[in-house]
Amino acid sequence: MDWQFLLENWHVKLVALILIVAAWIDGKELRVPNWITFPMILSGLVYCSVMNGWIGLGEGLWGMTVGLLTLLPLYAVGGMGAGDVKLMAGIGAWLGATVTWYAFCVSVIVGAVMAIIMVLYRRSWEKHYNNFLVIIMEFITVKKPEKLYAIAAERKPNMLLLPYGIPICIGSIAYFFYTGMI
Repeated sequence: MDWQFLLENWHVKLVALILIVAAWIDGKELRVPNWITFPMILSGLVYCSVMNGWIGLGEGLWGMTVGLLTLLPLYAVGGMGAGDVKLMAGIGAWLGATVTWYAFCVSVIVGAVMAIIMVLYRRSWEKHYNNFLVIIMEFITVKKPEKLYAIAAERKPNMLLLPYGIPICIGSIAYFFYTGMI
């Protein structure tokens, strides 16, 4: 066996493995647990610090911040779980801001495609399209995030939920492959 392959970019492979476990759990339980996300974030910051000192810690913190900021607005209004936000932060802590941003962008595309497939499979296009329009109008007219969160919490039991850890996993790993990181 060629051990060199496993050692090259081992940190990216580790992040990919964590994403696979998180996606599997999210698919089963509709949540990404803290016992995955918090150690992922902390160990990523430690890794960056060990590899590049204070500059590495700064890069890890900036990556974590970018990861948080990508999904935090959706979480703030009830459209995303906290575990998904922390999962993106973990990617950032390990791999930095740029990789996290592009992994997020690919994950958004994967999530949109998955959502469309789920809606079409359930033959509920009109219902979900109308819900989408209502949500857009709420974003435009309701200015307070806590009010949007309350509205979303009321609507959540009737919504088709997408375990977003799955698109994060697929999109991120696809980006890692595309860029030759894996």
